[in-house]
Amino acid sequence: MAWIDACSPDDIPSEDVIRFDHGARTFIIVRDHEDGFWCADGLCTHEDIHLCDGMVVECTIECPKHSSIFNMTNGEVETPPACNNLRTYPTKVEGGRVLVDI
Repeated sequence: MAWIDACSPDDIPSEDVIRFDHGARTFIIVRDHEDGFWCADGLCTHEDIHLCDGMVVECTIECPKHSSIFNMTNGEVETPPACNNLRTYPTKVEGGRVLVDI
């Protein structure tokens, strides 16, 4: 595990999401309604749909295909059909950059 420079905070509007690829893996970085930043695996646990196309509301993201909702603070499923939580990763803003520990 190592801190990776993912993006600038300005790259993500409030209540929005971007895709972040590192190595062979895909992640999402969400900016919540209070300017908190969160990182999780980028594919829905239900059918491997890219969550970067999902809708962010406060600190949740909704899968664009079947509307599963995940809490970004801990990755927990709030609304099925997904049954498995998202894996989340420590995230911080430092030196004007969003860093993730993956």
